[in-house]
Amino acid sequence: MCAIVGIINLDKKPVNKNILWAMTDSLAHRGPDGRGIYIDKFMGLGHRRLAVIDLSERAHQPMQTEDKNFVISYNGEVYNFKSLKKALKPGIKFESQSDTEVVLKAFAKRGIDSLESFNGMFSFAFWDKKNKMLTLARDRYGIKPLYYWQNDKVFLFASEIKAFLKHPQFRATLDLESLLEYFTFQNTFTHKTLFKGVKIFPAGHFMRITLKERVKIVLNQYWDFRFQEEKKIKSENEYIEELDRLFKQAVKRQLVSDVEVGSYLSGGIDSGSIVALASQYFRELKTFCVGFDLSSASGLELSFDERKKAERLSYLYQTEHYEMVLKSGDMRRCLPQLVWSLEDLRLGQSYPNFYASKLASRFVKVCFAGAGGDELFAGYPWRYYKTFRSKNFDEYIKGYYKYWQRLVPNRTLMKLFSPVWSKVKKVWTEDIFKDVFRNQAVVPQTPQDYINSSLYFEAKTFLHGLLVVDDKLSMSHGMELRLPLLDNDLVDFAMKIPLRMKLKNIDKILRIKESELAKSRRYFEKTRDGKIILRKVMAKYVKDKLINQHKQGFSGPDGSWFKGESMDYVKNLLLDKKAGIYNYFDPRVVNSLINQHLQGKQNRRLFIWSLLCFEWWLKLFT
Repeated sequence: MCAIVGIINLDKKPVNKNILWAMTDSLAHRGPDGRGIYIDKFMGLGHRRLAVIDLSERAHQPMQTEDKNFVISYNGEVYNFKSLKKALKPGIKFESQSDTEVVLKAFAKRGIDSLESFNGMFSFAFWDKKNKMLTLARDRYGIKPLYYWQNDKVFLFASEIKAFLKHPQFRATLDLESLLEYFTFQNTFTHKTLFKGVKIFPAGHFMRITLKERVKIVLNQYWDFRFQEEKKIKSENEYIEELDRLFKQAVKRQLVSDVEVGSYLSGGIDSGSIVALASQYFRELKTFCVGFDLSSASGLELSFDERKKAERLSYLYQTEHYEMVLKSGDMRRCLPQLVWSLEDLRLGQSYPNFYASKLASRFVKVCFAGAGGDELFAGYPWRYYKTFRSKNFDEYIKGYYKYWQRLVPNRTLMKLFSPVWSKVKKVWTEDIFKDVFRNQAVVPQTPQDYINSSLYFEAKTFLHGLLVVDDKLSMSHGMELRLPLLDNDLVDFAMKIPLRMKLKNIDKILRIKESELAKSRRYFEKTRDGKIILRKVMAKYVKDKLINQHKQGFSGPDGSWFKGESMDYVKNLLLDKKAGIYNYFDPRVVNSLINQHLQGKQNRRLFIWSLLCFEWWLKLFT
């Protein structure tokens, strides 16, 4: 688990070693255990290492093959590297016990075909010295980030955008079209970022950059989600047994490490099941939970602290448990560092994730998390039921698009962006939304097809945004996050499971707004719907009434805090006429939307959070 950076001088001038070192060391937080660079005339690779598998110098990067023809700078973990290594023998000799060397030599031998065999998370740069060709690749789901930028002189890539700030050709400039996209969806569905010209490398893709004579850059997809039921449906018990086997296999597979592994323990059934299995292999497994001071919370937010349930699970599985309690002021304290770490603003009020990473990183280098279960097993039924009875695809897009305007609806966007509207008015965010489905393999026709389309959409966008956030915040503290529910074999199987085994109340719709507080808990308490088959499997491991009562998202009581203890901070930062956001937003619209929340008329916590992050983004990067 590391950081990678790279420079290709398109004008064929030699790479400046000092610039490459500066870019590499700007990501030292991702890899405090080692550093290295490799230069071949006008192409250079940099690497920062977080030592997790094979802690010796033999696993140093950038790593070369014995004949010096191939070089890799690699970030990630391929959990099945031992079986891949065995398949490559006896014809190939190995000098280390690292997964890096396996990825290097597998790719040298099989090229692009090897990508689908890598079960894990990764982004890497592979240099073919003889053919003067660089290959960039990113894992199926986008667990490990990768960014790139180019002009007519240079092509840059890195695990984080801040590395580009060290190159004299790069200037940080706001991309207004991406800003419009973010304040529509609180996410980015295109490959753009808030930094003009900087793109996030798409998940499940590889890029070939040929440099022999003239420069040729080609981006291709090697994998995509495909939610489609099997033609021959088996019994529910058969699906449960196979899912159980794959879940156990995934947890065991991801335990491979030469350093200690811990786990988040939020009090929910996903993380609880992972801990239940992992604790069988580790005596006194370390677990970590973040709770909230609810003394100033009100209403549904009084249920947001799940420490009691986490403590119960810790008792059941005899873990070495650590907790942190967040207060309203903790958001204010971490925001500058959080935004600097995120760079690429994405979903949700993520400061609890920041503190969870900070807590866990004091004790372990590797930590399990439960991401992926909701997106694979239909954990958000109220979203799918919004449009599952659409008459055609256009009707589906229009209805679902309205639901995903998380921050500002279309009717308000033009007013909000009035200072710069002439520069972004050609951007149609509904077209951006529709474009996510462009490569979907199945054309929806039935209600089940439309729900599977929603699962496809959320895996490509919502899950991807969560993965980017979790990686940046965990790696900002030099800690690797592992996600057993995103094991390749488990994902491939989950996408084939019939919807009737994931959902049970298709004909009973409970309408809930996405901005509503405790929506997950409210929906589950009323319907007991969503993730049905996964819950049945995990109930084998978490046999406790307290844990199985309801589902709760990882969120602080900010609706109350923004109206109470954090009100002055919100006002001082966002209602200041000199705030940077007013170069782009109409102050009257901003004031009106914020005051709707402060006066209790409408919940605008996500909008306020995004404004706070954007204001700090402007302070830090422009």
